[in-house]
Amino acid sequence: VGKSSLITSLVKDVFVTAKIQSILPPITIPPSIGTPENVTTTIVDTSALPQERAALNKEIRKSNVILLVYTDHYSYERVGLFWMPHFRSLGVNVPVVLCKNKSDLATNGNTVQVVEDEMLPVMAEFKEVDSCIRTSAREHYNINEVISLCQKAVTHPIAPLFDSKESTLKPAAVSALKRVFYLCDKDQDGYLNDKEIHAFQTKCFGKPLGNDDLANIKQTVARFAPETISDNGMNERGFLLLNELFAEKGRHETVWIILRTFHYTDSLSLKDSFLHPKFDVPPHSSAELSPSGYRFFVDLFLLFDKDNDGGLNPLELTALFAPTPGLPPSWLDSSFPSSTVRNEANHITLQGWLAQWSMTTFTYPSTTLAYLAYLGFEPLDPRSTTTTALQITKARKRRKRPGRVERNVLHAYVLGGPGAGKSALLDSFLARHFSPTYHPTIKPRTAVNSVELLGGKQCYLILEELGELEPAILENKAKIDACDILVYTYDSSDPDSFSHISSLRTKYPYLDDLPALYVALKADTDKTTQRGEVQPEEYTSALGMSKPLHVSVRWESIQELFVRIAEVAVWPSTGFPKSEEEGGDRTNLYIALGAVVCAGAAFVAIWRRVGKD
Repeated sequence: VGKSSLITSLVKDVFVTAKIQSILPPITIPPSIGTPENVTTTIVDTSALPQERAALNKEIRKSNVILLVYTDHYSYERVGLFWMPHFRSLGVNVPVVLCKNKSDLATNGNTVQVVEDEMLPVMAEFKEVDSCIRTSAREHYNINEVISLCQKAVTHPIAPLFDSKESTLKPAAVSALKRVFYLCDKDQDGYLNDKEIHAFQTKCFGKPLGNDDLANIKQTVARFAPETISDNGMNERGFLLLNELFAEKGRHETVWIILRTFHYTDSLSLKDSFLHPKFDVPPHSSAELSPSGYRFFVDLFLLFDKDNDGGLNPLELTALFAPTPGLPPSWLDSSFPSSTVRNEANHITLQGWLAQWSMTTFTYPSTTLAYLAYLGFEPLDPRSTTTTALQITKARKRRKRPGRVERNVLHAYVLGGPGAGKSALLDSFLARHFSPTYHPTIKPRTAVNSVELLGGKQCYLILEELGELEPAILENKAKIDACDILVYTYDSSDPDSFSHISSLRTKYPYLDDLPALYVALKADTDKTTQRGEVQPEEYTSALGMSKPLHVSVRWESIQELFVRIAEVAVWPSTGFPKSEEEGGDRTNLYIALGAVVCAGAAFVAIWRRVGKD
């Protein structure tokens, strides 16, 4: 069939009339000779003789693409009856380029006839056939082209993109291209205008389209689907149709350039290195959004708040998360959007949106990085990754030493017995109306909101109620280390409520390594004496701690409590017993006591002298 002649014609660049050996040694084409994706190509000649079948099968299994050559009716019949079934029997799933050689012979018909009568039926029956071509070694016709087709079948495969039988893009390709359209539609009006198309062209191909080229593209798309082109630009259906035409006309290399520019792999999934770049948070540090990260999420919120009501309704949220797998799993676990600030229509506000992402970044920075990639965050430096949207806080090691913690996101565990009012406290933190109905908390619940500290500095505070997982979480050293402050709460009207706090501190003595705040809830009800050896005020005084803060979620002053919690978390030394804080160095205490003794002795001496006089 002329396999060896094809190879020789490629290497020599002319047809070799002298007799050549039946099987040529492997030929290597270096990447410098204009190969796609700058790859090295090795061409291996094979024999169809039965005695060479083992060597043939070995090479087939090693191959990335198969060039199947035929010339006449007999060799064509063997394509469907022997070769294609044989490839399948070997368990090989690589693209096949079908080549009719010796097109210079008069008996081989014209190209249109060959394509319709021979090639298309084979492509329809065997999905492995990537492309077809006619060649002639004698006339040096399509010699370089056939090798290029083989290379592109590997570097730019048609199979993941296009269903040849249905003549449509495959679902995975449609999904990927829809995300590309979403990211290029900068104003999110559902159309790619001329400016957006030029920006897209420059990003993918390094230069903008000429005006004539742009007009021709629009005319081509409009010819097939007039409704996809308007004064606003090209809609999503038109964009998909354009790429479908590229794939159908054999220009699938163009589609692959687009997809790879947007970080897609050959399996049409986003690169793992793009979704999950290296980002390690050292011990005692935490992850937060950087200014560019906050700016991105602010712009995203404003872009999708189409009705300008200051909140994202369910339709707007769905549109925003269209290029992602959906809401992050941690959001679903925290019952988003009930975990953050909403407006009267129960739509998440900008304040709540930023608070939610602040909590996600603090708890699961890898999730934030993945969604930054899905949603199209672009660092100022093209060589950088999505990690520029995050920053790592200064390590927090010795909490008992006076000083400020350099963090903008703070995490508090709200501890207390059943019915103490923890859930109502979280609701009031999010400005929810008080409900007198008691619903026991089963699984952990979080609430996150911004808090303005004295001096005007803003931080984000995460309040977490542990529910029935309280013992498991408090026994987890990593969970305790990540916490900034413990908020011990009790119901001041329930005589048995405070005992839960003393029991916790006895059972988990290492809780004393964290700053704490004691809070008496339901202060609007009648205060009762707690059953126990000491009352809460005496208990905290004995520890050297401040007395419990008496508050009620029904009072407007409850907001001052959240500021106080944040301040203690920022200045952790204020949340420890004073005796412990001073335990390392009591010089000042001894000086003060010495001064009192000296003053007392001087007073006695003066009194005695006056008495004698």
